[in-house]
Amino acid sequence: MRFKRWPRPTAFEDTSRKRAAYRRRQVREQAALPLFAAAIAERQFDVDEEMVRRTGQWERQQRDGRRRRAEGWRRVRARLFEYPAGSRRAIRALWRICPYAADPSYLGTLLHEIATGRIDPARPPWGGRHTLTPRTTPNPSTFGEAFRQIGQRTVGGGPKTVAADERLFCGNLGSGILFLTSRVRLIEPNESFYTSSDHRLRDSHVGRSGHWVDIAVRGPCSDAELALIQRLAQGEDTRPVIVRRFDAMASRPDL
Repeated sequence: MRFKRWPRPTAFEDTSRKRAAYRRRQVREQAALPLFAAAIAERQFDVDEEMVRRTGQWERQQRDGRRRRAEGWRRVRARLFEYPAGSRRAIRALWRICPYAADPSYLGTLLHEIATGRIDPARPPWGGRHTLTPRTTPNPSTFGEAFRQIGQRTVGGGPKTVAADERLFCGNLGSGILFLTSRVRLIEPNESFYTSSDHRLRDSHVGRSGHWVDIAVRGPCSDAELALIQRLAQGEDTRPVIVRRFDAMASRPDL
């Protein structure tokens, strides 16, 4: 079962502004009780320790929040599956287009309003019958307009091996959803080099023969759309770009 997705929170960042704010807080706490300033200072964390503590606290909060949300989804899905199959499909379609946030509490509210007769799935209060239509970009002018990045990983790495960032994009030009896997490769296949795992290969100039960008396309894609992807991708990169359909049987892009 697929539901609307909740935006992923950004990770905790150790910044100079946060460090400065924490130092000001230390000064305020000591100034509030000047007779005990020394004792208060002894109990305060060093700024580096405080940043580490906040990082761990953020990770625990995110973990606990994911656990609570997962429990909430399990409860509300159990309520949803109490409906007959036909009603369940109508409610799921309604949930995808309703203005509620992608949260289990809001889905529970929607189920309650349907159960009490306040909302008719066939005639929702935010409009008439709604036909789901996929989000497409039929005439994009840039690669970023047509596709958005949904994943990234570093592949390779180590002595005499290539370390590269492999990026995953998705979009829909009209024929259906497409998944693009982009990876920088060496023009000379027999040449090898090593970059550290945190080094972005697309920003580097290592290797004597240079690089090219390999983009494999998964999904329904016409020849015209393949040519459009090639033009958009090449328009945003100075290196040679090759776009080709992904060969699932061979587990590699076909030539």
